[in-house]
Amino acid sequence: MLNFDYYNPTRIVFGKDSIAHIDDLVPADARVLVLYGGGSAERNGTLAEVAAALGARTVQRFGGIEPNPSYETLMAAVEQVRRDKLDFLLAVGGGSVIDGTKFVAAAVNYPNEPWEILETRAKHLTQALPMGCVLTLPATGSEMNCFSVVTRKSLQAKLGFGSPLVFPRFSVLDPVKTFTLPPRQIANGAVDAFVHVMEQYMTYPVNAPVQDRYAESLLQTLVEVGPQALATPEDYDVRANLMWAATQALNGLIGAGVPQDWATHMIGHEITALYGLDHAQTLAVVLPSLLHLRREAKRAKLLQFAARVWDIHAGSEDERIDAAIARTRAFFESLGVDTRLSAYGIGADAVDRIVAQLEAHGMTALGEHRDIDLAASRRILEACF
Repeated sequence: MLNFDYYNPTRIVFGKDSIAHIDDLVPADARVLVLYGGGSAERNGTLAEVAAALGARTVQRFGGIEPNPSYETLMAAVEQVRRDKLDFLLAVGGGSVIDGTKFVAAAVNYPNEPWEILETRAKHLTQALPMGCVLTLPATGSEMNCFSVVTRKSLQAKLGFGSPLVFPRFSVLDPVKTFTLPPRQIANGAVDAFVHVMEQYMTYPVNAPVQDRYAESLLQTLVEVGPQALATPEDYDVRANLMWAATQALNGLIGAGVPQDWATHMIGHEITALYGLDHAQTLAVVLPSLLHLRREAKRAKLLQFAARVWDIHAGSEDERIDAAIARTRAFFESLGVDTRLSAYGIGADAVDRIVAQLEAHGMTALGEHRDIDLAASRRILEACF
């Protein structure tokens, strides 16, 4: 096992009717900005519940944060906080809203151009506003980590940063709030969580059985409850397990003491920035091709994955690896998430554009061994059709 320093201060309040606990979690004298996405949080009554829990506090709203939150939109929220001297942020939504809120928290008092936070991976960040979350979409794990990804439309750039300063103080997780989500968002959430686990698990062995077994249990849980969440959208136990698995997939625990990859995400971010695909769609496209082309570097873990997650024991090593990758692709497809760029109307001419963006953003040495260069990324993308 590798050395590690694990820290996670986020308080989790989980269960039905848990939004009422916000009154105990937000300082009584806080001047609050509630940030959210589209109109669903208003239509399903979540914003009304939040308002009731906040009571007599000064509360303003900022809506319209997009999937793949845009820098341009978030800077409008930054200006509102600065103008009205607000001092606590409350994200109500999924990963995009939470990621966006983390950026706003970091940007409000940042002395330079806030895009620098993303360009430098928060190297110079020294303070951030406190924030909390009400999670309505299980997917990214952003409710229990210190990472954020933001898109700047004008630059066709999607960059991320991480800082302990933007850990949510608390996150409220009520599985009932997921009952009315569209099937596409539930499917995307299951894929996103699955790939988050894979980025931390599918590398090479370092004698870390606790992390491995924990990761494998999350993968098995997602394979089990993902289809159930689509088939029975108001099954509380299914949605509760999907929500908690997605949170655990990226709260830092399974990644402590093990090598990590993240090449699938880095390549996927460029696809989203250029072509607007959902984040999870890009992950479903890239991961199977990456696993196929990186099979030698990942051989030991691919065989372990085949045996422990998919119960594949028969055949040669290569046959078992092929079968595990095929089962992974089939899982994504079973959720209705296509795994080929061509299924999204993207042609082979996209490869040059995506590779150029990877180069422009310094993504030239990806993967757990930092040996996925631009030529390797090109081969992975060419295999995505």
